[in-house]
Amino acid sequence: MTTYHGGCLCGAVRFSVEVSKAEIDACHCSMCRRWGGGPSLNVQADGPPRFEDEAALGVYRSSQWGERVFCKTCGSSVLWRSADGSFHAVPAAIIGDPEGMALALEIFIDDKPAYYDFAGERKRMTGPEVMAAFGVDTGS
Repeated sequence: MTTYHGGCLCGAVRFSVEVSKAEIDACHCSMCRRWGGGPSLNVQADGPPRFEDEAALGVYRSSQWGERVFCKTCGSSVLWRSADGSFHAVPAAIIGDPEGMALALEIFIDDKPAYYDFAGERKRMTGPEVMAAFGVDTGS
């Protein structure tokens, strides 16, 4: 287990987070791409981050199963978390250079636009596979 320290662009949000898997995951869903301007590259946290000042955080409920947490001052993306609080994904870039981590998983690969690709082989999951893995009933 490694403790990482991170923060937003302006410094209003500061936190520490525990991470046990030295892996970065890429999400290609349309919501992540609209939220951050491209695929979301995240580290899975072992529990919620510990924020120094939760008053600096904004929360947007982007779906019935997830929330996006951001800095209310500069707008930096800080966290994606499941609505039930069981899963926390922290953008890899806001914890500095997560040394020794490699891209291990791409999700919502069926949503990825044709104008970019990541090199290399890794596990790739479609949107329906991701929703099934999280036990989310999308009604389809």
